[in-house]
Amino acid sequence: MKMFSGLVTGLSRVLDQAAGFFLVTTMVLVTVNILLRTIIKAPVFGAYEYVGLLTAVVIGLSLAFCGVQNAHIDISLVVDWLPARLRAVLNALINFISMCFLGGSAWYVGAYARSMMDSGLVSSTTQVPVYPFVFLIALGMLVYCLVLLVRSIEFFVKAATDK
Repeated sequence: MKMFSGLVTGLSRVLDQAAGFFLVTTMVLVTVNILLRTIIKAPVFGAYEYVGLLTAVVIGLSLAFCGVQNAHIDISLVVDWLPARLRAVLNALINFISMCFLGGSAWYVGAYARSMMDSGLVSSTTQVPVYPFVFLIALGMLVYCLVLLVRSIEFFVKAATDK
């Protein structure tokens, strides 16, 4: 279990680093676009589309590592009053339900990307294929699903060992 958990954590860290690279790329693109628009009155062609696509990828790829760090919003006012064992069981169930939802979402986002690829869908201005960006978002969701699987197992083990 520790090896699988380490693998999932490492994979989510790699995706987070890729998200950081795409975020820096987005910032450079926006800065260059502003400078070119101001100085020579010629903006970067399709900058708005690229920023939108890259921002979606940044969000998708950074989800899993955010889950590893447990940095998502958590409202646990009522749950904190419960006994430790019941709290662990509830956390495991919530993580399991979230994992199922994200797994299904990742599947459908991947299927949507596949249909985009099959139909040859491209962005309107730059004519860049959109499906690679959507596949990256599905990958981020799938890795986040694995993070939730690890958390669910950890909470179930905790619930089984607590007295």
